[in-house]
Amino acid sequence: MSSSADANASAGSALATAGAQSDSPADESRTFRQILVRELLSWVWVALAFFLITGTMVQARVIPSASMEGTLLVGDHLLMSRFGYDIGLPFTRYHLRLWREPRRQQVVIFHAPLPDRDEDFIKRLIGMPGDTVQIRQGRVFVNGQALSEPYRHDPPNTLDNFGPATVPARSYFVLGDNREDSWDSRDWGFVPESNIIGTPVVIYMSVQANEDAWQPGQVRERIYAYANALLHPRLVRWRRLLTTF
Repeated sequence: MSSSADANASAGSALATAGAQSDSPADESRTFRQILVRELLSWVWVALAFFLITGTMVQARVIPSASMEGTLLVGDHLLMSRFGYDIGLPFTRYHLRLWREPRRQQVVIFHAPLPDRDEDFIKRLIGMPGDTVQIRQGRVFVNGQALSEPYRHDPPNTLDNFGPATVPARSYFVLGDNREDSWDSRDWGFVPESNIIGTPVVIYMSVQANEDAWQPGQVRERIYAYANALLHPRLVRWRRLLTTF
């Protein structure tokens, strides 16, 4: 009697174990799918947060030329605030102008107002809508008053003359701080309000390298510049880090 009961108990235990083993692959498959779905949803939220932040709040920029020297150096890496100025779809040229207006002598970043240049420029805003701007022997006059410009890279060039010109409505007149090496409103005219996308906030990195490394599309040269700075830390301008605007 006891032997029969033990046999039945052993059989039941074996069946239960077999049943548990047979259910295990299905359970594992469901668990794997649940984990995969959770991971995918997490990455979707990360991607949405990235598009929201870069499209409406902050973007990184690098200075490719010497036109703002005195304030910004070639190889300065900036964080740009778009908040209130512009909202855009990352990796596209689609954007929508928002409510904030820049102020005189503020450094601004804007889409180049040139049909053949698909890039962004950074300059200092000099003339507001309705202002009359004139440059006489290198000195800037706004509405007949000389403008104090302590940020300039070099003394006024007596051969530099422009205007007078009145800034149209919803447009701005901009100049580089390094007037002798700047392509700006003296050459191609005014910046439409809709082209302005933001203002610099802070320098988070500054690397000495050939100017070509920071030009658009120069991926190989840029990677080389970063690698070279990693091997030679003296190429990093440490004192410029965390400079704010």
